[in-house]
Order: sequence, then C-alpha cells, then structure tokens
Amino acid sequence: MSRSVLVLVGPTGSGKTPVSLLLAKHLNAEILSADSRQVYKLLDIGTAKPGSQELASVRHYFVDELMPEEKFDAADFGERGRNIIEDIFRRKKVPIIVGGSGLYVQALVDGFFEGPPADDSIREELEARFAKEGGGGLLEELRLVDPEAAVRMLPSHSRRIIRALEVYRLTGIPISRLQETRIEINFDAVFAGLRWDRAALYERINRRVDDMMKRGLVDEIQRLRDSGYSQIYRSLHTVGYKEIFDFLDGKQTLTRAVELIKQNSRRYAKRQLTWFRADERITWFDVKGEEDFPGVAESISRHFFHPL
Repeated sequence: MSRSVLVLVGPTGSGKTPVSLLLAKHLNAEILSADSRQVYKLLDIGTAKPGSQELASVRHYFVDELMPEEKFDAADFGERGRNIIEDIFRRKKVPIIVGGSGLYVQALVDGFFEGPPADDSIREELEARFAKEGGGGLLEELRLVDPEAAVRMLPSHSRRIIRALEVYRLTGIPISRLQETRIEINFDAVFAGLRWDRAALYERINRRVDDMMKRGLVDEIQRLRDSGYSQIYRSLHTVGYKEIFDFLDGKQTLTRAVELIKQNSRRYAKRQLTWFRADERITWFDVKGEEDFPGVAESISRHFFHPL
C-alpha cells in the first residue's frame, strides 16, 4: 500500500474533518484539503475551516494559503497536490485527501476533468435566454470566458454553448481547459464516503449554520467588507458569504439571510451527493451521529489496508 492515498469524501456537514483527524492518527498521515474555499485566508467560520489546534495536530495542505483575491482552481489543485503527495510518500507517510469538492478530487486522483453534473437552475436560465435571444448573445458571452471553446461553435449549437457556460459558472474553469489531455497518475486511490440519513444530515447542516452565526460569521464578513472585499471575487461568491454580504448591503434581513444559508447549504449537499454517488469507487460508511466517528474511522482505516 506504499503508493496508495486515502480519499475521504462526503457532503458538507458530514463530519469529514473530525473523521480525517482520527484517520491521520491511525495511518500516520497528512491531509490535503480538497475544499475550494478553505485554501483562502480570512475565510474561517463560513468555510468550517479546521481550528488552530486541529491544524497543529496533523499537517494540512491547502488550508489558509491564499488571499481571497488570488485565483486558484481544480487544475492548480491537481498539479500542486500531486507534487505534495510525492513528498509525503518520500517521508513514508500516507496522504489523505479530504473534501467535498468532487471536481478537485477528480483533478487530483484522475488527472482529468469530466466536469460537474448539470445544474438545473443554471441550465434553465440559459435555455430560456437561448429561446428568447438566440445563440448569438450566449456565444459572445462564452467568447469572453473561453475563447478556445467558442471558436469551435456556431450560434446554433445550443447544447454545447449552454454546457460550456454552465461548466464555467459552476467551476470558474473554461471547459476547453477541462478537456485537456489526461495526466498519467502513478498512485492508487482508495475511496471512502460518509453517508448520513438525508433528514439527519439536513438537520446537522441547519445546526452548523446556527453555530456559525453564534461564532461570529457576520463579524467575519464585515471585516472582509471593511478590507475592500466583495462578491466580485469568486472566493466570496460562496454559500454563507454571499447571503451575509447581501444582508450587509441592505438587500435582505439577517433572519432571511440565515434561512437562505441553510437552504443553499442543503442544496449544495444534495449536489455533492449527486456527484459522489456516480463514482462507483467509493465505499460508503454509515454515520448516525458524532459518537460514531471513532468507529467509522477505524472501519475506514481497515478498508484502506484491505479495500474491497
């Protein structure tokens, strides 16, 4: 198993951080965070970033490394992550990839991108625009963000234009870049997923949002705003941040903002589950509550050494 990495996935709020810390102790491991937002400094409460004690107990990568205005995407994560994995192997430790961003995981362990699953709301909006305006305007919009893909399309290519724009909105990465040549991977990945009852997961997400509010999410975002940050940065166009920015801008009440954070977090969890359930490599481990974390970590550790 000297060239194997453990990949721990699951939806937001499923307990990936506490389980990964237990796993790191079982396996003498270091953790690569496959979370597209925890990599940014100043975004702490809203990203459920591991705390200082947790970060001190196990070496983490891709946590608190960039400022919010810096660009970082799945391709960057894959390239840098593979170099880090090689270094971890050289030091005779186990790499654990932990996160809810399916695209980031795919970029790292597969070396190529198939793109995210369809997003109904984005697709419906683009289809309505195509039906009303035709393809010229959408194709011009695509040229601005992905000229390499746009040059291969005509205004009549509705499905291809809409998919390309959908992918860019969901990932911030041009579809032409996602379709680049596959990179050869020289390690094996053992996948484990945390599975909750849907109602229990949603209740856990709701409680976590309430806890974020108590810990000072509004103050965190106010400090960002006072420092000149806004939703023009992709890092801040994120569940939890965009709703509070709207509250601070007077667009909605705080009560409504909290309701939307919970709602949008649940929707995000649903999209994550849709992505991960399509990956047949994942062995799922049932979790009913936090008291199950130690036992689940032990089961995943055994699975790592003896995968099905």
